[in-house]
Amino acid sequence: MLKWNTRLTALSLLVISHYGLANPVLTKGQELVAAGDCVACHTAPGGKNFAGGLKMSTPIGAIYSTNITPDKEYGIGNYTYDDFVKAVRGGIAKDGHHLYPAMPYISFSKITDADIKVLYEYFMHSVPAVAQKNRDSDIPWPLSMRWPLAIWNQLFYDGKIYQNDPHQSPQWNRGAYLVQGLAHCGTCHTPRGIGFQEKALDQQNPAYLTGGTLEGWHAPDLTGNVKDGLGRWSTSQLVEFLKTGRTEQSAAFGSMTDVIEHSTQYLSQQDLTAIALYLKSLKPANDKAVAPKEDGSTSIALLKGDLSQRGAREYMDNCSSCHRIDGKGYAKTFPSLALNSAVLSDDPSSLISVVLKGSKMAVTQDAITGLTMPDFGWRLTNQQVADVVTFIRQSWGNNASAVTAAQVKKLRNKDSTSERKQEDNKLH
Repeated sequence: MLKWNTRLTALSLLVISHYGLANPVLTKGQELVAAGDCVACHTAPGGKNFAGGLKMSTPIGAIYSTNITPDKEYGIGNYTYDDFVKAVRGGIAKDGHHLYPAMPYISFSKITDADIKVLYEYFMHSVPAVAQKNRDSDIPWPLSMRWPLAIWNQLFYDGKIYQNDPHQSPQWNRGAYLVQGLAHCGTCHTPRGIGFQEKALDQQNPAYLTGGTLEGWHAPDLTGNVKDGLGRWSTSQLVEFLKTGRTEQSAAFGSMTDVIEHSTQYLSQQDLTAIALYLKSLKPANDKAVAPKEDGSTSIALLKGDLSQRGAREYMDNCSSCHRIDGKGYAKTFPSLALNSAVLSDDPSSLISVVLKGSKMAVTQDAITGLTMPDFGWRLTNQQVADVVTFIRQSWGNNASAVTAAQVKKLRNKDSTSERKQEDNKLH
């Protein structure tokens, strides 16, 4: 299901040019900006660093990231240090309007004074100014009014700077600070409530980092869940994954690929280890979950030519050449589907989206050759996608629920590219 792609992505080149792979030793400011993944959200495809314009979908309409270069007309060139702190930690711009919480100020409120001073100096003196006008949101009035965000903040925002836990080690605290603050992992990996708020902001709440679904992708459980969380991952595997975007069995997909490319690959070994140590300390979201056990019956049936299992034919026609009959793929090349924690999630959105839209591996300093999985939405019907995803989720010892054509249709409708290719295919 994957094909070779030896070209770096445009945004990867942007980040490489910004941080400089020739000299991987980053300044303190670069380290913090990398940890915050600022370039990913504040740079549009093909645009200039931090000049904004990236489109982000929300349930009420699209918004566009803002220019955070030191340009005095369109950027933050006129921001004082206090203005900067108020925006980054509090979600309030210099002119007093509230920022949408797509800007993760909920997490950034935890940034220490020392680090936010470094960030301010970096953006004011190390980032080139770009005179690019900010784009208004596509949210219709009256939903576009910002004053209700003040009420939202009163309900869901505490504004507390991270405080070290004296009962934990310095390494654990460093990992907690990065995960909860700059890296804002909870933004994607924590479920959302009725007000689209993160249901938890740290490990004190059992919902924290138990998985969340945004824009058709499910960010998996990062607790010690042995089925679909990190319970079967070692600390060293987590470090390798955050550094390279892949392990012997797995590979990053969806927006996590961007996180690897633009953020975590640039973190120090010490910080990556601290993050992994903190994540491995989280109690499992489901302590009754059962780890999958390898089962060779599917492989035996396929070797015999038995395609009676739902989705088996679709798998053999589209997936087996890369992911193999036994579902184990090829180490650090084509990820394993057998016993893969991401495959086993209760929410199959990511697996459906990968089949519909395709995916790509992260391009990193250690792996400059990317691998791309093509999209299959143009050639497979909703029922066929549901069948092959069900096959993957229930083979080789995988023990996840079946997928319906209705679930596929819902995600396909969010992917105009897939629909357009399907129409073009019918015409030809």
